[in-house]
Amino acid sequence: MTDLFDDGAPPATPAVAPPPHVPLAEAMRPRTLDEIVGQRHLLGPGKPLRLAFQAGKPHSMILWGPPGSGKTTLARLMADAFRAEFIALSAVLAGVKEIREAVARAQAAAAQGRATIVFVDEVHRFNKAQQDAFLPFVEQGLFTFVGATTENPSFEVNSALLSRAAVYVLAGLAPEELGALLDRALSRLRARAIPGLELDAQARERIIGLADGDARRLLNLFEILETAAASEGTRRIDGALVERAAARSLRRFDKGGEAFYDQISALHKSVRGSDPDAALYWLARMLDGGADPQYLGRRIVRMATEDVGLADPRALELALAACATYERLGTPEGELALAQAAVYLACAPKSNAIYVAYNAARAFVAGDESRPVPPHLRNAPTRLMKELGYGRQYRYAHDEPEAYAAGERYLPDGMPRVEWYRPTERGLEARIAEKLAHLRELDRKASKKPPREDE
Repeated sequence: MTDLFDDGAPPATPAVAPPPHVPLAEAMRPRTLDEIVGQRHLLGPGKPLRLAFQAGKPHSMILWGPPGSGKTTLARLMADAFRAEFIALSAVLAGVKEIREAVARAQAAAAQGRATIVFVDEVHRFNKAQQDAFLPFVEQGLFTFVGATTENPSFEVNSALLSRAAVYVLAGLAPEELGALLDRALSRLRARAIPGLELDAQARERIIGLADGDARRLLNLFEILETAAASEGTRRIDGALVERAAARSLRRFDKGGEAFYDQISALHKSVRGSDPDAALYWLARMLDGGADPQYLGRRIVRMATEDVGLADPRALELALAACATYERLGTPEGELALAQAAVYLACAPKSNAIYVAYNAARAFVAGDESRPVPPHLRNAPTRLMKELGYGRQYRYAHDEPEAYAAGERYLPDGMPRVEWYRPTERGLEARIAEKLAHLRELDRKASKKPPREDE
């Protein structure tokens, strides 16, 4: 019986699916250590990872570095070099089930006399229990653990696991290293399918800048540009094509991660170091990377109090005004007010005297007893309080010469005299220092006078 929809024609030959497209970044993944671009401090002659490969003895490690620096490639090459089973887990997707499956595969490989390397990408995203699950098997030597992270392992990896693994710090690729990788990619595309493909100097510079130290990003971007050039019927990639085809690429930035705090630190230290250009650079970098401008405003207010203080009290006023201006104008207009505040703080005279004094006072209070307020400083709103001596012998400063009660004490009885606040000789604090020195001299003279009859 024929099919209801059979028209009598011979059956069509099944279409052969084209081979899947392999992304350029994957096609160019290094197959040997010598093909890796960058990381010479780890892979050069006599360097730690080169020696580990040459020794033929794998060891557990944490590879810490920015995206596209070669962490996954190194783990795969290690498995190839040691002829080990390679098990890759992503901490974003994997859970206890996947960890158990990896252990089972490692046990099966061990039964066949094969070593296993368990590679965990983004290991910092595993919680403590998940990280602890690896410990007994690492200690038993069932497998070699290799974790990859973009975050500082000191904060993100359990100390027990960290103590059993060597930490290797990978660096983002330098512009010249990215340039060498781009030349290699260009040669590959020319040899593979596009013999006349050209890349001008402006496009080359822009691609390297957009890659931001990330090899994978560079290769993916270059492949996008090659496709865009083909769609426009040209084999020349120039700067204008890069601007048309490349989506806006944010710099490497994670508002909860290491890069975030590194850049905040650089901004703060540039202001403290009185370098307005560096302050503008780091402020622009963070805004370009997606940092919350209001958070940056709060940090600028902190800088005004911590690093300028009373050397220039206007700094705090300007910082607060910048925050208010941004709240009113938003992005991008309000960002200029933040830039103005950052530059003003960088150029202002510096003093951390308030910061030091406050921390000293906090430390003293935290470790001291709860000393009572001296009677002469207590408030006396009732008759009973007055009869108890509250407020007695208090000297009203405005009624004293120079509006200063020379020799009066305002600290608790029995507390040693302290001088936590020590103004600098910079900006307004130089005048404050002069006044305090004069008042201390008045205190010294008053201490030599005989006591009053009512004392």
